[in-house]
Amino acid sequence: MSERNIQGLIGIFVIIFIAIVILVTLFAGFIIDFLWFNSLQYSGIFWKILSAKFFIVFLFSLFGGLLLGASFWFAYRFAKKEGVPLWSENSAVNFDFGEYSAPLKQLTAGSAKRLHWLLILAPVILGLLNGLAMLPHWESFLKFFDQTAFGKTDPVFGKDVAFYVFSIPVYRLFKSWLMSMIVLSFLGSAVIYWLNGMFTVQGRSILFSRTVKLHLYSLVILGLLMKVWDYRLQMYELLYSSQGLVFGAGFTDYYVHRFALWGLLWYMLALIALTVFGLVSSHERPLWLILGLVLIIPISIVIQGVVPGLVQQAIVKPNELIKEIPFIEHNIDMTNEAYDLSNIRVKSFAAESSLSMEELGKNGETLDNIRLWDSRPLLSTYQQIQSIRTYYTFYDVDVDRYEIEGKMRQVMLAPRELERERLSERAQTWVNTRLTFTHGYGLVMNPVNSVTDEGLPELLIKDIPPASPVDIPLENTAIYYGEQRVLRSQPASSNAPAMRSKVSDKDDYVIVNTENPEFDYPAGDHNEYVSYEGRGGIRIGSLFRRMLFAWGFRDMNILLTGSTTKESRVIFRRNIQERIKHLAPFLALDSDPYIVLYEGRLYWIQDAYTMTDRYPYAEPVRVRGGQLNYIRNSFKVVVDAYHGNVDFYLMDAQEPLGKTYQKIFPSMFKDFEQMPAGLKAHIRYPKDLFKIQVQMYNTYHMRDPKVFYNKEDLWTVPNEKYGGETLQVEPYYIQMRLPGEDTLEFILMSPFTPKKKDNMIAWLAARCDGENYGELLVYTFPKEKLVYGPSQVEARIDQNTTISQQLSLWDQRGSSVIRGNLIVIPIEDSILYVEPVYLKAEHRDLPELKRVIASYGGEVAMGLGLEQALEAVFGTSLRPEEQRVLERVPALDVEQSELSPIIGELAEHFTRAREYLAGGDWVKYGEEMDQAERIIHMIRQEYVPEQ
Repeated sequence: MSERNIQGLIGIFVIIFIAIVILVTLFAGFIIDFLWFNSLQYSGIFWKILSAKFFIVFLFSLFGGLLLGASFWFAYRFAKKEGVPLWSENSAVNFDFGEYSAPLKQLTAGSAKRLHWLLILAPVILGLLNGLAMLPHWESFLKFFDQTAFGKTDPVFGKDVAFYVFSIPVYRLFKSWLMSMIVLSFLGSAVIYWLNGMFTVQGRSILFSRTVKLHLYSLVILGLLMKVWDYRLQMYELLYSSQGLVFGAGFTDYYVHRFALWGLLWYMLALIALTVFGLVSSHERPLWLILGLVLIIPISIVIQGVVPGLVQQAIVKPNELIKEIPFIEHNIDMTNEAYDLSNIRVKSFAAESSLSMEELGKNGETLDNIRLWDSRPLLSTYQQIQSIRTYYTFYDVDVDRYEIEGKMRQVMLAPRELERERLSERAQTWVNTRLTFTHGYGLVMNPVNSVTDEGLPELLIKDIPPASPVDIPLENTAIYYGEQRVLRSQPASSNAPAMRSKVSDKDDYVIVNTENPEFDYPAGDHNEYVSYEGRGGIRIGSLFRRMLFAWGFRDMNILLTGSTTKESRVIFRRNIQERIKHLAPFLALDSDPYIVLYEGRLYWIQDAYTMTDRYPYAEPVRVRGGQLNYIRNSFKVVVDAYHGNVDFYLMDAQEPLGKTYQKIFPSMFKDFEQMPAGLKAHIRYPKDLFKIQVQMYNTYHMRDPKVFYNKEDLWTVPNEKYGGETLQVEPYYIQMRLPGEDTLEFILMSPFTPKKKDNMIAWLAARCDGENYGELLVYTFPKEKLVYGPSQVEARIDQNTTISQQLSLWDQRGSSVIRGNLIVIPIEDSILYVEPVYLKAEHRDLPELKRVIASYGGEVAMGLGLEQALEAVFGTSLRPEEQRVLERVPALDVEQSELSPIIGELAEHFTRAREYLAGGDWVKYGEEMDQAERIIHMIRQEYVPEQ
């Protein structure tokens, strides 16, 4: 065997080996994915998505291949029958390449023999490539066939919004695919005809037979029909125009661009008519057709560019408000609908400066839930005092509300997760990272307003195993699924610090129920171990399964380890967002999943969004990864931190996108009513959605088109100081009683200031509890009244010499002052401001809450705690309130000895009121003052003679 043959065989073996590796890898990935979906009871979703992808690629590849094959084969059969190849001796075209002529003729003669195979392979390959190009759009086709009407029509064409969201994208895809098939058919067929001498160019004439003409002209007609369709779609897409005063079709788009597109459409129809005429006539000079096609470019430039520009400058610009008012109204209406702003209830807020101690007492529950702990310093504090071991960490601090000892309290909490990269370098063995250290453990919880004498949070849940001084059930707090990240060798996310690098799809796997004991938690000088008893993961007891996962995970230790048993399970995709995203790739996820303690066990709640950028006339907003102009929080996703179960709950059965997904995947989504009541009590309005709505409402609260045009009342989110930086105020959760309401509730709120001004003008609240969930309320202040905004309050704090001197004294070498978030708290018809102050040692990342600053009615004061700060702010309005009450006791005859026990009771109420005040119990303080008022009223009624 020659050396050349040996090299050829080696090449064949290499190709076969590579093909086998690719096929085995694909097969392993396919089986692993199926097993994973099946383990979560979602195998139907797996097959639905897979079959959708397969049929889309198959059908478009099949029909594409058939169209191309039919065109190429027709051209080839006719050319073979009547044509003369260019390189043959009888060709009318003489190509003389000198010494290369003979080899070229030999090459073409050999190629002609293989042309049959080329005619088969070319359509197959081209059809497959075009079919694969449709693969990423499987979701669009499913939504198209199961679309749900929005019940809202566009103001120009009268089409339901569903037409723009579901139909047009698919029409565009189909048109592009069909156009590419027509172009490829035309080019391929033309080349076949030309190579076989079926047409030639002589001077200004192109000579070809009638059959060639019929074939190619038919393809041209189909291409022109596609262009007619394209112009029609462009008319609808004018509703996404960004060329005018507002997003959507403006005056010029409606009256000029639209008619320009109609003109181009009719021009194309005229070309089609001329092409049909040329097809049936004996004329064989298609230069007029080529000229007509070429003229499309200058015609389009003139009627789509020059003419609209002239109209805009000469007619619209001098009369812009008059001309654009109807289109501004369309934009305002559709934008408010798209971002769910249409149903915002607007209420007046008096913003009085006459808040009394009595009114504070009535709002004691609100005062008891004022957040003194910010998540950032609290996270550092948790890390220092509750990590317990170096390999534990807290990724995030969440805000929620829990019923504790019969009272609803706002709390902050964080799960204690295991981070394997924190193990010592020598301890980061395969056995430790994959078999031993498999899960996090427990959580930390503290009330938002409680502080120890050392300036640390007063913990309601702490330590390992978790313990609580109050009656909070704690049964199984192991965390196998959470926000955990992979080892630092993985690339870091651009949107998070290095320790929160993005988790890989399968790099976070662990194997449980092996002969190697699983570390559960440290207990003094020894460790506790456990075996996983959950339902999560996939069994890998068999040799085939171990081989499968070893290949799929590219880790041969899975196959080689002797620690696995028939009960062993591999758990992967443990990051909850990756887990949800793999199950439902069509949903967008909120950036902040949060932990919930329910019946002694831990669950994650993840807000999921449906969104699109195809809502007509709605102003788009930029988000990470693109833009959108419609969004809804259609789903709540619950993930069991121990078992890994994932449950999807549809929040709004009438939301069109959510309802469409429910039609596509009926077994995937549950009705919200099916969520356990204990979990329902912890749902909250998502912050990412709220931020987008706040951003849009800054402008789109102006419903009057004239006010909107003049930008007379633009709002913005105010700034505040945080840790020495000036930042925008973040929306925050607060437990409070809304004005006019009787009960305490959990809300998400954000203040507003006028654009380029610092005074506060309104605040927006999103309700989170029960039947009121999702209701948006905006409270507007009287325009004639000045209400300090956060930055103005910050300035007054800076100008207070007592406070600034104290902060400057602390902020010396060796320590640093962290001024926390300035919280705006509406109470009754007034606004109270509270800002915590933390002190952190230079070489110790343990922030301590040292002071609280309060501001009301222009007064600013700092105290050791909230009570002292409020007492200092209200000055004569706080304890002198008692004096004010006493002054209302009428002058009586001292001989009325029966009053002695009554006066004694009154004094007891005042004494207890002071005790409750010192302890920060505003509710009890208010109750005692109410009792004092009752006694005084009784004295007036019983012992004061009528005047």
